[in-house]
Amino acid sequence: MLKIKTSNQNFIEFHKEGDKLILNGSPLNWDISELAYQKSYHIIKENKSYSVEVLKFDREQKMLYLRINDKELQITLQDTRDLMLEKLGVSNKRSETLNDIKAPMPGKVLEIKVKEGQTIEKGEPILILEAMKMENLIKSPGTGIVKSIQIKEGQSVEKNQVLIRL
Repeated sequence: MLKIKTSNQNFIEFHKEGDKLILNGSPLNWDISELAYQKSYHIIKENKSYSVEVLKFDREQKMLYLRINDKELQITLQDTRDLMLEKLGVSNKRSETLNDIKAPMPGKVLEIKVKEGQTIEKGEPILILEAMKMENLIKSPGTGIVKSIQIKEGQSVEKNQVLIRL
């Protein structure tokens, strides 16, 4: 099963039952034709025609960028593994731009390596978190600007607690 989130916040569940495609619980009755030029499709749904062009597909981020009838749309894909990890409270999603950096585990903040207003890049050290008597270097999973630091050195934090807002 795939769960699809569009840039206008619509959620769609998509899966296959035998040779039928199911969209939000209903069989998909669309006429889809791949056009001669690459990454373009013509779709007819309920007597309406749509021209779809795949602009970009980012496998790592699981992001699909489309142009549908001259309107650009960004789609986030979640497969069965992503949905299971989300259900367990573990995010597998990587992000190019971030909103928050959260604690991956409970622990104590030993050192904060960034300052408010600082631009951070993917992989850059953010802080050191002590958990189970081990020091863990927390790195930025993406790029952003530090808006605020929600914790202080020496503070105990819980799993998924917001550490830094970007």
